Amino acid sequence: MRHILQKWLRWVCWGGLWGLPCLVVAAPPLAALPAWPPPPAQPDIVYVRAISGPTDIGAQAPFFTRLANSITGVGSDSKKFARPFGLSLDEGGNLVVTDTGANAVCYLDFVRKRWLRWTEVGNRPLLSPVAAVHHGQTFYVADTGSGRVIAFDEKGRVQFEITNDIARPSGLALLGDRLLIVDSQLHQVVVCGLDGAFISKFGRRGLAAGEFNFPTHVAVDARHRIYVTDSLNSRIQVFTAEGQFLRELGSPGDGPGHFSRPKGVAVDTAGHVYVVDAVFDNVQIFNEEGRLLLDFGEGGSGAGQFWLPNAIAINSRNEIFVADAYNHRVQEFRYTGRE
Repeated sequence: MRHILQKWLRWVCWGGLWGLPCLVVAAPPLAALPAWPPPPAQPDIVYVRAISGPTDIGAQAPFFTRLANSITGVGSDSKKFARPFGLSLDEGGNLVVTDTGANAVCYLDFVRKRWLRWTEVGNRPLLSPVAAVHHGQTFYVADTGSGRVIAFDEKGRVQFEITNDIARPSGLALLGDRLLIVDSQLHQVVVCGLDGAFISKFGRRGLAAGEFNFPTHVAVDARHRIYVTDSLNSRIQVFTAEGQFLRELGSPGDGPGHFSRPKGVAVDTAGHVYVVDAVFDNVQIFNEEGRLLLDFGEGGSGAGQFWLPNAIAINSRNEIFVADAYNHRVQEFRYTGRE
C-alpha cells in the first residue's frame, strides 16, 4: 500500500495531475513511546496508553442518555477520573478503580466497552472508597470513611457489610474463596469468606517480621502468596496463604531498591514483584529474592511520568495498570521481557 501511495505522489507532483511540479513536505517522524530500559537496550517495559474517561476504552452512553446530555449540557467529562486511587482486575481482566477525588467506584469492562460508576450504594453515598474488587455478581469496596467493607451488585444494591474486626479498611484482594482486608488503623490483615463471615486475622503493630506499621495495600500471586505493603516500615512483607511470614522486600532509603512511601504492589506471571512509590513517582521491579531488577517512571505529567501514583494491577497478559492519582488517569504499560 505504501509503495502504491509513493508512486501516486510522484505522478501527482511531476505532471500527472496539472503538469506542474509541487513540493511534498515529509511528516515528522512519530515520537517513540517511552520504554525501560531506554534504547538501544531491549525494553522490558513499554508504555501503552492513558485512560482518563469512558471514551478511552471506547465506551458510549446509551442513545437516550447521550440525547439527554446534549440537551442538558452534561457530557462524558462528568465520568472522568478525578483522583484514581485503588485498582484491581477481575477474572475477565476488567478493571475496578476507586476514585477518591469523586468518592466513586468505576468498573471498566474492556470487552463490552462499558464504563460503570457508583457514587452511592443502597441510597447511601460512598465516603472515601480506597479499594475495590469484583467477583461473580458482587463488588466489594473498602470505604475507609465509614470504616466498613460494603458488598453490592451492579445495580448498586447492598448485599451485606463487613464491620467486625475492622476500623479503617485500606486494601482488598481476593484469594480463592476468601476476601483479604488490610486494616491500616489496627495494623492487621483480616480474612473473610466471600459472604463476609470472619475466618481469621494476622498481624499487629510493630517492626518485627509479620508486624505492621500502617499497612495499606495487598496483592496475591499465582501461588497464593500474600503481599502486604507495610507502608511506614518501608517494606513489602510476603506471607503464605495461611498468613505465615515468608520474607520481606525493600527497606527505608532514597535510592534504587529502597522505599520512601511504598503503595501498591502486584506480581506478574514471571514472579516479578512491582511496587509503586508515591514519593519517588516510580515503580520498582524486584525478583522473588528481593533484588532490584528495574524501575520505571519519574515525576511529571507526560507519558510514563507520575504524580503521586498509588495502586498497581497486572493481568495474565502482563499488562500493567498504574493509578496516576494527581494526573487524573490510569496509565497502562506492558512487560515485554523474558519469563
